[in-house]
Amino acid sequence: MSEYIEIHPETPQPRLVHRAAEVVRGGGVVVYPTDTCYALGCAIGEKDALERIRRIRGIPADHRFTLICRDLSESATYAIFDTATYRLLKANTPGAYAFVLRATREVPRRLMDPRRKTIGLRVPDHPIALALLTELDAPMMTSSLILRDESEPLNDPETIRDRLETQVDAIIDGGMGGTDPTTVVDLTGEAPRVLRVGKGDPSPFE
Repeated sequence: MSEYIEIHPETPQPRLVHRAAEVVRGGGVVVYPTDTCYALGCAIGEKDALERIRRIRGIPADHRFTLICRDLSESATYAIFDTATYRLLKANTPGAYAFVLRATREVPRRLMDPRRKTIGLRVPDHPIALALLTELDAPMMTSSLILRDESEPLNDPETIRDRLETQVDAIIDGGMGGTDPTTVVDLTGEAPRVLRVGKGDPSPFE
């Protein structure tokens, strides 16, 4: 059975955030809220936890996860971007976007696109997600909580508990979540390319 942790969505309680971080540090899989929808997350180096997320979602081995970071300074450890790209990122983070960027050598091979050597990167605009990342002092690998044969993410914490309490290690209840995923933007070419339109406004990249 998973732990069920109710955290205030605007003023996260440090004690509860610390407990959720302990689960992640211990190799666990957590459900947590973001500014787009609920997501599944685990520590970047936890291969077994990553495989558990794949099984929960029913996604193939070549599915690429997003690296969620607390700020751009942390992002620079894992992604390569020039001055122009940095300015674009700074103007649109934190926010409801995931950016495809060139990966640095700090990113494990199993987490990057093997052909393009890229990584999806995101800085969320949600108090709980940011508090958890700050407490961890490290990024998490993450994937939207869209289950097999579902078209939208689960957004009700009670429903999430009913469906997943035996499959994850902790569920963070931060209230009702959204159902729109991130807007995905590829920043590896000469010009930005919107790969998916979600909650984030795509106009700055078009």
